[in-house]
Amino acid sequence: MKDGRLFEAFVNRHDEDAWQRVLAELESHIHEVDRVATRIWFHFFPLSLAQALQEAEDPQALARELFLDGTYRLVDQIDSSHRFLYGHRYWPEVKRAVIEYAQSPRASQTLDLAGHVREVAAQVAERRRLEPSLVMGITAVAFMTLQQVGWEAFESTPGTIALDPRIAARTPEEVLAHRARDDRQGFFSWWKYPDKVWTITFDENDPEATFRLINRQHLTTAAAQDKRPHHLRDPRCVPNEGPIPVQCRSGSCGSCWVGVLGGAEKLSEMEDYERHRLREFGYLETDEPKPIIRLACQARAFGAVSIVIPPWNGIFGRFLRKWKQQRSMELTGTL
Repeated sequence: MKDGRLFEAFVNRHDEDAWQRVLAELESHIHEVDRVATRIWFHFFPLSLAQALQEAEDPQALARELFLDGTYRLVDQIDSSHRFLYGHRYWPEVKRAVIEYAQSPRASQTLDLAGHVREVAAQVAERRRLEPSLVMGITAVAFMTLQQVGWEAFESTPGTIALDPRIAARTPEEVLAHRARDDRQGFFSWWKYPDKVWTITFDENDPEATFRLINRQHLTTAAAQDKRPHHLRDPRCVPNEGPIPVQCRSGSCGSCWVGVLGGAEKLSEMEDYERHRLREFGYLETDEPKPIIRLACQARAFGAVSIVIPPWNGIFGRFLRKWKQQRSMELTGTL
């Protein structure tokens, strides 16, 4: 067995663009239940931001400059950051398999990172008698986690999960069916609600993690009707304002960004203002009309939707663009 730090060094050679190519190559190999979730996770934990913080002389000062709020360090949530992936239930085996693989001779036989991911996923699938597609996404997440937190931190965590056995027993098909299902409107419901009412799920692993939305409402407006003490779970939440962190409701703070696990097609199309703000925050750059990352204060719903709330927020898009440009110039010797 060899030191896993050698494999860590190989993984560290891949920048964000390289990882995008890896994800594009792996996408068709990831089960539908985790195809979008995997992409969301990589948006939640961008490699370039992690690298910028690691290279900063004073990471805490940089975090304050970028208004980073919440649990933004992946090293503080190695075993839990991916809880919204179906593959999270296989995390103990995946993490153990990555550690074993990194210390084996196989780790040095190819420079194809996507190939390494597929091989580890295949090993876990064989041991658990699963379809490899069910662990492909979480395996890619494990590799990126290793790159961002380092070998020692990755190896040292217990690799545990915390899922209710009833939740863990759900099949991929049941999860997908739940995401696609819309609420039935009672025959006399129009007496109380002239418009249709939909269920918004904000944590698929908690049966109580839902709120009701009147057709065409913004996600944050509907969430504010949920008066439970969500600020005790997430200090970023404002008391009596619901489970989605929100400060401004005008798209200027960025605290209400969410990932859309299911039902993206049931949200309003993204307008230019939201698109511009997502880019400025650093969360997403896309021309898609209904992308998987949204500002909840700008997105209206026309059906049941399943979202995931990231554990942090910030304003770092402009900084990262300058940082990437400077880093590229340094690497090419043009600075």
